Amino acid sequence: MMKQLVLFIALLLAFSLSFAQETDIEAFLKAQPEIKSVEKIEGNAFFTSTYKIMVEQQLDYNHPEKGTFLQRVFVADKAKEAPVVFITEGYTAGYAGSPRYINELSPMLNASQICVEHRYFGESWPKPLNWDYLTVKNAAADHHHIVLMMKKYYTGKWINTGISKGGQTVVYHRWLYPNDVDVSIPYVAPLNFGVEDGRHEPFIANVPGTPEQRKKILEFQTEILKNRSVYLPKLKALCEQQKFTFRISMDEVLDYCVLEYPFALWQWGNLADQVPAADQDPDTLFKHLMIVSNPSYFAIEGMDEIKSFFVQAARELGYYGYGTKPFKPYLKIKSAKNYLSKIFLPTDLQIKYNKKTAKHVKEFIDTTDARILFIYGGWDPWFATAFEIPEKDNFLNMVKAEGSHAARIGNLLPDQKKQVKEKLEEWLGIPVNIELD
Repeated sequence: MMKQLVLFIALLLAFSLSFAQETDIEAFLKAQPEIKSVEKIEGNAFFTSTYKIMVEQQLDYNHPEKGTFLQRVFVADKAKEAPVVFITEGYTAGYAGSPRYINELSPMLNASQICVEHRYFGESWPKPLNWDYLTVKNAAADHHHIVLMMKKYYTGKWINTGISKGGQTVVYHRWLYPNDVDVSIPYVAPLNFGVEDGRHEPFIANVPGTPEQRKKILEFQTEILKNRSVYLPKLKALCEQQKFTFRISMDEVLDYCVLEYPFALWQWGNLADQVPAADQDPDTLFKHLMIVSNPSYFAIEGMDEIKSFFVQAARELGYYGYGTKPFKPYLKIKSAKNYLSKIFLPTDLQIKYNKKTAKHVKEFIDTTDARILFIYGGWDPWFATAFEIPEKDNFLNMVKAEGSHAARIGNLLPDQKKQVKEKLEEWLGIPVNIELD
């Protein structure tokens, strides 16, 4: 009986402590005037409690009179004194509302995590819509505002992180607000210097895979374009079935699917061994093309979720071009130049690319003492425009050999993981739990 009583008291105490911690963060969130709603949701069991909050943000931080919008943020609490993994998502953050979601850094650092949806994505749209306020500086100010607010509660180290466009966002945040966090960890983040940067095409033609694999890819692309009369009806039938519509002709859609193919192939892994030989039957070739480079990317219906990205790419972030030279005799398009505005941008929007943003970010990287860990995949086409990182103690650059856009700390080689673990422990002054295999 006494053992049962002791056990009951212990369980009650544990529950009380957990409840007190939970109510502390919930009470804090509800007490912040800029947080307009707080919803407790089911989160990953690693965390004590998880919340979806809507934060009021300025549309234009230089002109508060322009109004505000609500930004979706997910707060997964570990402990008040724990480190904070601050995820500057480049797109929608709906995935962070899943009970399964946990950033790879959170268990490594035993950290809380805060995931911020990017403005103009997901549930974080201004009304009425005005594209003028979708800028790097305004997005970074969103993140700065949330950091200042949440630092009133969390007392541990801060690490901002993001993947791809989110990785770019990490560096831009650090450039504009260098003291917000202690360490930055951008994954597979490019720094482009033009709407069509120009470095991706020669990279794809010469770097990933073996010469034999690249030759096979080129032959596959050429076979599709040379036999347009065979593949165009197949493409039309598929698009009619999927109810895809386009701002370009079906002939042009086929051209762009073929031009996009090698970028898509290498971005998400080495699929070169799966490329069918050019002499295989048309159904096999077409099926493979659709798996790797589907027309949904160019369809009006596919743009709704990511149209904001293309606005940012045209305005400040830059993008990639297409290598058309080997296919000139077979293409229907005269040129792939300016394809971004032709296919993707809102039809009523005229945007001039701002060269200064990338230039200023490069200058920041060249001169800063900020501690930044870069992660890249060596065969990822985005590696063509990777940040040029000085050899300084405040940087660590990890490139996964033959890696793709899915390069992460968890899939680096053991020696690389060891370097990451040692550097993060040096920078943060806390234990870092990375399995070294």
